[in-house]
Amino acid sequence: MTAQPRHIVFLAFDGMRQLDVTGPLEVFATARELGAPYRWTVCSADGADVTTASGRLAVDSRADAVLLGPIDTVVVPGSAELATGPAPRALTAPLAELAPAAGRVASVCTGAFALAEAGLLDGRRATTHWRHAAALAGRFPRVRVEPDAIHVRDGRVLTSAGVTAGIDLALALVEADAGAALARDVARDLVVFMQRPGGQSQFSAALRGPAPRHDALRAVLDAVSADPAGDHSVPAMAARSGLSVRHLTRLFRDRLGESPAGYVEAARVEAAQALLADGEAVTAAALRSGFGGDESMRRAFGRRLGVTPSAYRARFRTTATGATAETAETAATAAAAETPPIGADRATR
Repeated sequence: MTAQPRHIVFLAFDGMRQLDVTGPLEVFATARELGAPYRWTVCSADGADVTTASGRLAVDSRADAVLLGPIDTVVVPGSAELATGPAPRALTAPLAELAPAAGRVASVCTGAFALAEAGLLDGRRATTHWRHAAALAGRFPRVRVEPDAIHVRDGRVLTSAGVTAGIDLALALVEADAGAALARDVARDLVVFMQRPGGQSQFSAALRGPAPRHDALRAVLDAVSADPAGDHSVPAMAARSGLSVRHLTRLFRDRLGESPAGYVEAARVEAAQALLADGEAVTAAALRSGFGGDESMRRAFGRRLGVTPSAYRARFRTTATGATAETAETAATAAAAETPPIGADRATR
């Protein structure tokens, strides 16, 4: 007997970010191509197409028409305005009708503000874009905001971080519905992570701030990025730049908010992440990224990512945000030889 398709409803409104809908929609569409029973409807309060931040988005039906059939999941996208003021009635009115009828309710980015305004996040854990996490916590004190999480599930309500985190969220839903193997095939097809390890604070060392205007500092940073495993001690970097150790250290602090050693460590962690993601063994990744040994890399991963290298490597096999035995057998097996991941599990238990 053919399984009844899971009906995913996207609640569109003027001003929303288009990728908050189209990103997750591509995940569900690819999953359907690979055999998962999904169908979807993009609806709006009045059934009219909506104007998004990047152009018009076609709408399939009025929101109230969706109530005529079963609803598995309602997805609420975000917009810049949701973080600064009340949600528009074109969003709150249909959400009030659709949420009680759905098995799950999910938000992307600042869509969490609309869920909070509707009372759906009261007493629950939730996340949103890192830039707006403090505002969410301030406006809605009954919400337990987790500012560094990529996505959070608490009961039937799911929230995710900024924009592309909606893809992570959709993959997690596919894994819950159809299994890790199919979700992994979807991720491969879309050329995305099953789940990005770490949290929203995991920015590339080279992208944490504007490019430095100081030519000598820029040359030092380029050298670190080009060869993370090279000799990047402070004296060596100072000698290459023609600056004193004190001057170079001050430039790092003033322009990057980081010590030279801290910046080099971040670049090496980033290089090790790429190697581990490509299937490199932990010891080999430590050597090639400049750590010299497993233990120094493990300590750096603990400081920067909150997980061990083995747990990081294992996370590429599941959408679960916690690499523990209860969330993924493969993750537990891979990490068994090391200390358990550092930090709290952000996934639903």
